[in-house]
Amino acid sequence: MKNGFLALALLILGASAALAKVTLPEFFSDNMVFQQGVAPTVWGKAGPGEEVTATLGDSTATATTADDGWWSVKLEPISAGGPFEMTVAGQNAITIKNVMVGEVWFCGGQSNMDFKVKDALNAEKDIAAGDFPNLRLCFGRYATAKEPLREPRGKWAVCTPETVKDYSAVAYFFGRDLHQNLNVPVGLIWVSCGWTPSEAWTSREALAADPEIKRDVLDKWDDLIASYPERKAAYEKKLAEWKAAEAAAKEKGEKFDTPEPRKVGDPMFIHAATALYNGGIAPYTRFPIKGVVWYQGETNADRGIQYRKLFPILINDWRNQWGQPEMPFLFVQIAALGPPQAQPDTNDRAELREAQMMALKLPNTGMAVTIDIGDEKNEHPKNKQDVGARLALAARAIAYGQKIVYSGPIYDSMKIEGGKIRINFKHVGGGLVAKGGELKGFSIAGEDRKFLWANAKIDGETVVVWSAKVPRPAAVRYGWAMNPVISLYNKEGLPASPFRTDDWPGVTTGKTQLWYEMYAK
Repeated sequence: MKNGFLALALLILGASAALAKVTLPEFFSDNMVFQQGVAPTVWGKAGPGEEVTATLGDSTATATTADDGWWSVKLEPISAGGPFEMTVAGQNAITIKNVMVGEVWFCGGQSNMDFKVKDALNAEKDIAAGDFPNLRLCFGRYATAKEPLREPRGKWAVCTPETVKDYSAVAYFFGRDLHQNLNVPVGLIWVSCGWTPSEAWTSREALAADPEIKRDVLDKWDDLIASYPERKAAYEKKLAEWKAAEAAAKEKGEKFDTPEPRKVGDPMFIHAATALYNGGIAPYTRFPIKGVVWYQGETNADRGIQYRKLFPILINDWRNQWGQPEMPFLFVQIAALGPPQAQPDTNDRAELREAQMMALKLPNTGMAVTIDIGDEKNEHPKNKQDVGARLALAARAIAYGQKIVYSGPIYDSMKIEGGKIRINFKHVGGGLVAKGGELKGFSIAGEDRKFLWANAKIDGETVVVWSAKVPRPAAVRYGWAMNPVISLYNKEGLPASPFRTDDWPGVTTGKTQLWYEMYAK
């Protein structure tokens, strides 16, 4: 009997020790990178009240675990370098090896950020050359969640031909160019999910702070999620009745052509407002980074006017959540798609690009224009090298203060001069050029708002636009189509962003069409 009690006691003590074991999220793994110059944050779980000590290089910090089992420490800022070992010790010890300190960028978005190196243009050549020991790749993971999660998922890997092939192409080409230019370790955290709208990646607090977005986005999703059990029960009842009717008809030998009831989808899906923020962004926001690279917008294209609000809300939200109000935020303007433009046109994709360009009003933002490297037959163009290179140019200028030309021409203002309109630009670089020798893609309209193809010529750092058919012009548009005619660049080879000088109502004005409606029926 004594032996039995002893065995039971040892079993209980062993269970207690196991429960008290210090653990780290899988994100804190070998080969990881911490942001230089700021206090590295490390967190995990252990037994309540347990002291946990973390050491990285010469920096050590200790914390006591809270009642819920979580602990967190901030170490002293460290300059770029490595490799280091990081140890975390309580009742047990964990060692993380080959840790670097350098520049960390979070890379997010939808399917064009999801697009892998192995599927890119000239993939075999770039994969074979992808051997960069101090470029580190975190394969982050997302989940949909109703509340913000605390544990970041995904492990780090050294950039090699084997690891890079399945990594995000945009993230890799951006990181590669940055690493080669800065000559410091670079870490990339990649978390993306195809077919997702921006509101899914934005926090509840941020969406709720704008009355219009709260009404048209957040409240509708909340209602849909709350009503799901009732709608699911109603669907299951209809399905049972349908099956019974089908069986009865079959037994009688009668024809049965009543369609099956439409299935009710679970609204806690990748389209749901806040769902991907909670499960794919919130877990990482305690980890200091240098900035964000973002490629998203296609799924919001039917709501370009609304995106004028949604996108800045997301940018400011992430800055607030990371506690970095001036954090650089770089993004990709969506590419051309569909048949080439034959006549002056307006469509939702042009209005989404305009909304993205308007986000440049926020400080420390940069936009990679990709209107010239799209694929008319594919939403996912293969040329991700130029996308990454243009983002890296923006990072070097905005995040690192290098005096370089990093953007193509961006519309600034217009002036009517008799029967012509003069367009002024920012980011003219070394000067404006017409690729192909002739300016094309400009259209002009009078007060009747009917756009016609226009003549255009470069005059110094401006473009003058006119048409004999429009003697009293009121507005100019350039590249304003799903797959527009484009020709304007600066001498550095960077394309001008599509733009319009008017603010006339567009095709997405007033649209709040949301993915939730497919679930609500």
